[in-house]
Amino acid sequence: MRYYLDFEKKLEPLERRMLEIERFYGVNDPRYAKEIAALSKRISKLEKEIYGDLTNWHRLQVSRHLDRPHTLDYIGNIFTGFTEFHGDRKFKDDPALVAGFASYEDISFAVVGQQKGKNVREMAYRNFGMAHPDGYRKAVRVMDMANRWGKPIITFIDTPGAFPGVGAEERGQAEAIASSILFMFSLSVPVITVVIGEGGSGGALAIGVGNKILMLENATYSVISPEGCAAILWRDGSKGSLAADALKPTSHDLHKLKVIDEVIKEPFGGAHRDWQQTFSNIREPLSRHLKELMGFSQDELKQQRYDKFRNMGIFQDKN
Repeated sequence: MRYYLDFEKKLEPLERRMLEIERFYGVNDPRYAKEIAALSKRISKLEKEIYGDLTNWHRLQVSRHLDRPHTLDYIGNIFTGFTEFHGDRKFKDDPALVAGFASYEDISFAVVGQQKGKNVREMAYRNFGMAHPDGYRKAVRVMDMANRWGKPIITFIDTPGAFPGVGAEERGQAEAIASSILFMFSLSVPVITVVIGEGGSGGALAIGVGNKILMLENATYSVISPEGCAAILWRDGSKGSLAADALKPTSHDLHKLKVIDEVIKEPFGGAHRDWQQTFSNIREPLSRHLKELMGFSQDELKQQRYDKFRNMGIFQDKN
């Protein structure tokens, strides 16, 4: 791990010392056996204290963790034969959103997802996963090809929201998002959406209209960021933790509200602490839901998707 959240800081010196011993001396060096045992015990105890009962605010921070795997990491470690498509055929390519075709268990499909980046240079290049309208039009272009070819679609959501810059607005950001949502409702192929990190606002929903919506345990999905919500409600963005409780953006909250279909368990402490276990945990649900949906007819897929979103929310008549 190269980055620690504020509430994880107590782990940093212990884990760095453990890594130093492993790197320079090896875990089997008898001279450090006692120290390694003591470090392991202290780390295990701290992990239970830190991650044993995460608040909504803590889970939000974990969903944004710089060391979490992103869309291209899932594609590269779970799927095979990924061929990326570039450009929306109208203006330019948007690196914040990747799209193309890949295979999994002998099933070929389209895959679309936001990509945040791993370091400062890549984050700037990917615009922190905040897509321009060109990105959403590229997504629609690839999904349209998949629909015409009868290929399923898998989308990965990992964005704080669509980019709100002047250029993006001038080129029709709201229209691009709305058109993508409308188009996804018309698809006659199976669509599976996986929220892998931070799912924010219309920028997330633009590629989130799925027959099945899966969500990693520590991911978040909300109409607005807690900081933005706090700035509106209390005119104080620092009250994000209060807004996080009110928004209920976590996987377990959204599963109870029937916004998502399944919570995918993460390694203890979060996906950033064990990538390979995270990839392993996501394979079975993907395979299961993909095979289930491929047994539906085109009309059944459209109707199921419509009914799913139509039934979200509860209306109460106080009269």
